[in-house]
Amino acid sequence: MRWAAGELEDIGLDVADPDAAAHGSIAVAQAKAFASDVAVDVASQVFALTGASGTDRRYDLDRHWRNARTHSVHDPVDWKYHHIGAWELSGVAPPNHGQI
Repeated sequence: MRWAAGELEDIGLDVADPDAAAHGSIAVAQAKAFASDVAVDVASQVFALTGASGTDRRYDLDRHWRNARTHSVHDPVDWKYHHIGAWELSGVAPPNHGQI
């Protein structure tokens, strides 16, 4: 995430760069994909650590997994990884719309 933040700062300093929007889009996509994957994984690990008692409604821990999963489904990372890979491997700019 620090790398993505650094990329965005660099782009902000060089507004004349025609690839600035693509760099920014890729940096944001990387941060969002990473955060989405980590959130679901961490929320899942809560149950591995707490065992069966972690599912008790008194603790309401399932909401963390449910929230992380809902956000990851709402903003799917598959296309983000596709465009990140195309950019990194081939220099293909991502689409200029909200898909990524």
